[in-house]
Amino acid sequence: MFGREKPAPQQSQPVGSPNQYGASLQHPGTPSGVPAPKIETVIGPNCRINGMLQSDGGIRIEGIFEGQIQTTGNLIIADSAKVIAEVQAYNVVVSGSLRGNVTANRVEITGSGKLWGDLNVNSLLLNEGAFMKGQTNMGGDIEPPLIEPPKITAPRSISTAELESANP
Repeated sequence: MFGREKPAPQQSQPVGSPNQYGASLQHPGTPSGVPAPKIETVIGPNCRINGMLQSDGGIRIEGIFEGQIQTTGNLIIADSAKVIAEVQAYNVVVSGSLRGNVTANRVEITGSGKLWGDLNVNSLLLNEGAFMKGQTNMGGDIEPPLIEPPKITAPRSISTAELESANP
């Protein structure tokens, strides 16, 4: 009535599927039917920030950030972003440029992503075209397999009786 229309119902996103930013933000162990954490903080493409960024929610950076990032949520570094920071986050998706050390559960570097720094992660995904320079330390208690050299037996001496019986 009077030109007002009801807003279209929002479509729910399947749990664990990529969101509008191209990243799957589902925390492992979250029951199905529970929505994935949302991006709460966006640093736009025309924004430059220096300092410390702390959050309990998701962060998306499209501009320039220098400093330190700490979040219990996810961090998405967009194609246009340039980040120089020490990063602690739950999951990190790098599509732009990141220079600094990263501590996270999971790090994904997309085909356009570039990362210079050391990683402390449980899971690492490098897409084709991704660039990474640094050391990676993966958590977990997986022991490397023990590889034993082949056992070499000493040659035994053959008696003359064995030679004669072999050659009648």
